[in-house]
Amino acid sequence: MSRARVARRIAAGAAYGGGGIGLAGAAAMGLLLAEVQLAKRHVGNGSSGRVPVADGLYGTAYTVPDEPPLRLTMLGDSTAAGQGVHRAGQTPGALLASGLSAVAERPVELHNVALPGATSDDLDRQVALVLANPALVPDICVIMIGANDVTHRMPPTRSVRHLSAAVRRLRTAGAEVVVGTCPDLGTVERVQQPLRWLARRASRQLAAAQTIGTVEQGGRTVSLGDLLGPEFEANPRELFGPDNYHPSAEGYATAAMAVLPTVCAALGLWPAEEERPDVSRREGFLPVARAAAEAASEPGTEVTAAMPTGPRGPWALLKRRRRRRVQEPAPQQSSVSSTRSAP
Repeated sequence: MSRARVARRIAAGAAYGGGGIGLAGAAAMGLLLAEVQLAKRHVGNGSSGRVPVADGLYGTAYTVPDEPPLRLTMLGDSTAAGQGVHRAGQTPGALLASGLSAVAERPVELHNVALPGATSDDLDRQVALVLANPALVPDICVIMIGANDVTHRMPPTRSVRHLSAAVRRLRTAGAEVVVGTCPDLGTVERVQQPLRWLARRASRQLAAAQTIGTVEQGGRTVSLGDLLGPEFEANPRELFGPDNYHPSAEGYATAAMAVLPTVCAALGLWPAEEERPDVSRREGFLPVARAAAEAASEPGTEVTAAMPTGPRGPWALLKRRRRRRVQEPAPQQSSVSSTRSAP
């Protein structure tokens, strides 16, 4: 069965309350469980379990009297939180806030509610925190989630259902939403075959289904799995942190570099001519399931809603935006530089 068809089935099951559709099958479960236990002995041992807190105001040089800052909120798991680095400025939230401020030429207020170890069912709690004050609804929310859903074997229909509900609530409240889809767990260096192959397959299937669910609720997605995959495989010592699982500072910068153009486009800050599909970059309009499947296999690909219906259901715009290098902000740009403990 093609990845597009699998993703469509998972998304449909999520929307209509279907049961669990296996991501990668249940074959050789005994061997896989043994592989998981072996991997756990080597992955994550180098992490202190503490995450830098980067909440605060970025780009204060752009402050204009009586003009409020843009509000950026991060939701999701340890990747969104920035686990694996030591300085607040190295977290993806800080990098995105600093980059967004430079593009918009406005200060950006960052708030991060992501929880290390979270699965998609925690998004309900996180969204409630974000929307607790109706007067402070973010301009843009970035969600990074999915890796723990795969490792905890959460049914993908359930995973996508929670993500779709989160996107719907945030969009209804007036926030733009960008989702960094499930990373490629097959790139974790210590994970051996056949678990590596199954982890990669499961990650990509979930990423494609997440894309369908997000786009149908009015959000945008950026593929993180295959963005980081080849680069992590080629430079594991550089792009993985000391725990051999979470990205390093350079790894987070690579992810932020891919997500920033989509964040800016969602806020109408990207040049208008770049919003049209570029045939030379293999961009164009596709049925949403096919666009989702292609994005899951293509580094840094963006998918956003286009036409509500077509011969094969909803259509989406597939974009391969040029990445923008994101610099680590100066420490004084963040009003907080402490750390918080991961559960």
